[in-house]
Amino acid sequence: MRILGIETSCDETSAAVIEAIPGENKIKVLSNVVASSVLLHAETKGIIPEVAARQQIKFIIPVIKEALNDAKMSNDIDAIAVTAGPGLIGSLLIGVETAKSLSLSWNKSIISVNHLIGHIYANFIDELNNIQFPAIVLIVSGGHTDLLLMKNHNKLILLGGTRDDAAGEAFDKIGRLLNFPYPGGPVIEKRAEKGNVKAFKFPRPMLDSNDFDFSFSGLKTSVYNQVKNTKLNEETINDISAGAQQAVIDVLISKTFKAVKKYNAKSILLSGGVAANQKLRDDIQLNARRYSLNAGIFFPEKKFCTDNAAMIATAAFFNYKPVPLQKITANPSSHFS
Repeated sequence: MRILGIETSCDETSAAVIEAIPGENKIKVLSNVVASSVLLHAETKGIIPEVAARQQIKFIIPVIKEALNDAKMSNDIDAIAVTAGPGLIGSLLIGVETAKSLSLSWNKSIISVNHLIGHIYANFIDELNNIQFPAIVLIVSGGHTDLLLMKNHNKLILLGGTRDDAAGEAFDKIGRLLNFPYPGGPVIEKRAEKGNVKAFKFPRPMLDSNDFDFSFSGLKTSVYNQVKNTKLNEETINDISAGAQQAVIDVLISKTFKAVKKYNAKSILLSGGVAANQKLRDDIQLNARRYSLNAGIFFPEKKFCTDNAAMIATAAFFNYKPVPLQKITANPSSHFS
């Protein structure tokens, strides 16, 4: 089965073709094309929805054509998968309406995919034989920080989420305080490599709470106060970056491991843009050994952590539910469905 995926939930415009052979239990990515307007958003240090949507209008058809060409295909696909939400309404509409038009023109089935579930399935590219259920899933990105119990491909239970800022959002806002370019997360990660993680003591919000929720607005405020009262130079900026990054990582790992123990999970799946953070990857593996966790730990390839259409097409394969065109709608506020 070959599926064309389309992803336009935020500022990326992506199209991909995957080939799934059930008998071989393997997802092969034939193409994955991503066009981003991040350089435009760097000028304003944040995403302006209208700017993102206008760029996607320019990119959507060329990106789809390139994905099909890279896969050495035309319209000889079996289905079209498209992100329907959550995301920016203008951006979502461009992807959804394009997918519906192609579905009608090519007479192909269409599958609506939840963007967050798409992030989870980035882990299943080339890993079908290794991931075991039940699994604990941590989705951590600029817009979301969620912890889920995945009993199987058809059973996802939301255990907890952020009550305010997502982890990636906190990184971006902290980066703005330190006058870093947008997005702030990758710059913080790089500067933290040279910093002293113990130089500044930042809070670990909700670290010991009796739930699986997160909160990072208090950490952001603490960093703001520290920046305001510190003479900033290269060393102190590196130290603040290291301390803030470690505070986020400590909370993410603590909550994840608590869920693994409670539900006796066999796998841990890390998903979302912040899953590309190497310190988070290293620490979760180190702490798993330290606490003798038997769960397998899985990360997507870093190129599949940020928004991309390959993960959307993969999610569609495992949740193959074609629906009538009139039922495919863009829903910016949908969480898990």
